[in-house]
Amino acid sequence: MTEDEGPELDDHQYTVAGLRSYEAVYGRDFVSPGGRRTTAELLETLDWTPSRHVLDVGFGLGGAAFMMATQYQANVLGVDLSHNMAVEAQRRCADYGLADLVELVHGDILNHEFTDEFDFVHSREVFLHIHDKAQLFSTLHRLLKPGGLLLFTDYCRGPGEPSQAFDDYVREFGYDLRTVDDIGDLLDEAGFTGISADDQTEQFIGIHRRELDELDATGLDQADKDELRAGWLAKIDRAQQGEQRWGWFRATR
Repeated sequence: MTEDEGPELDDHQYTVAGLRSYEAVYGRDFVSPGGRRTTAELLETLDWTPSRHVLDVGFGLGGAAFMMATQYQANVLGVDLSHNMAVEAQRRCADYGLADLVELVHGDILNHEFTDEFDFVHSREVFLHIHDKAQLFSTLHRLLKPGGLLLFTDYCRGPGEPSQAFDDYVREFGYDLRTVDDIGDLLDEAGFTGISADDQTEQFIGIHRRELDELDATGLDQADKDELRAGWLAKIDRAQQGEQRWGWFRATR
């Protein structure tokens, strides 16, 4: 995924209406599985001291960046390829009075010019859009301070030959999915140490089942709820079949 492909995201997966639907399920400012709850669980695993410098890759509607700034007094730079999300997140950042701590930039992580090094790099379900993962992880390794930590979750694929249905799904969204072990190997090749590559697919299934149970309380109209329900059930089915996996990753420079 390159900057030229950003409009494709806005026209397909991250339309303004689609973002509102995601947010109704995941919570205000969040568009990733588990929303606020899972993001809080991930961030609690980091060693926070005031004024940590964090790079948030694919900040979405800004939920994690705002949480890091308000709860942990972090200085956050976010980069996201979606114009729709960047505009909305920038507006919210100003409304929340967080401009002194959070800077949100519309751009491509592989091409953006950085002037700082970071204590942490954080990302949620973003790297599936990036096909050149070797360059991605090399870039993130370079941007971290010595001893800095990369923490992310991402969609992955299971081992073996994919079914036609799964292959069609990946092609429809333009994803580049690797196995959990493949991502671990790529992190190693990029120079990271202390690598943890954990398959959390059972938790992924549980999250989506919980969100299905909560769907009727979102206030969305029936057509939106039906669309989300169909998407969630398809994810659960792919995960139960072993084709779609969910990885949690940590690695140190």
